[in-house]
Amino acid sequence: MKKLILTTLSFLLISCGSIDINVYKDNKPKLDLKTFFTGDLTAHGIIKDRSGQVIRYFNVEMNGQWSEEGIGTLAEKFVFDDESIEYRTWTFTPIIKNKTTQYLAKANDTIEPVEISIAGNAFFMNYDLLIDYQEDKLQVRIEDKMYLVNQDVMINESTMIKYGLDVGFITLTIIKQTL
Repeated sequence: MKKLILTTLSFLLISCGSIDINVYKDNKPKLDLKTFFTGDLTAHGIIKDRSGQVIRYFNVEMNGQWSEEGIGTLAEKFVFDDESIEYRTWTFTPIIKNKTTQYLAKANDTIEPVEISIAGNAFFMNYDLLIDYQEDKLQVRIEDKMYLVNQDVMINESTMIKYGLDVGFITLTIIKQTL
């Protein structure tokens, strides 16, 4: 009986762990941040509360540009189902780590820059975001997991966390606009 309880507890602890991005290192298509986030993109998504009920819908217009130094800027305009509009601008700054180029990401409504993890077709980043909530600013932790499906489509799943508890979920599809 003790063995069964210990095995069950071990399984529960392991299942609570975060996914290691390196499990995606051989997945294709390979994500190149500069290639995907250059030019015009659109995104379409939903926000769910902690019970899983959809509470908001939104569409996003994005434009990505990169400087000669390799610094990327992604300007986003969110239009929500209640017709409210929010703007976010991401800056991706290259850093060399383990002889490979990686990036630090920072937006106008994030608390501090965070390191992006990229492996194969996956792109993960965890950051603290200030969101408007009941006429006040609320700080929540966002765990973003993005997966490149093909050269023009990325799926993004995000978890919103407050006080260590999942309080909401975001799902969106990002589509690269090609001519």
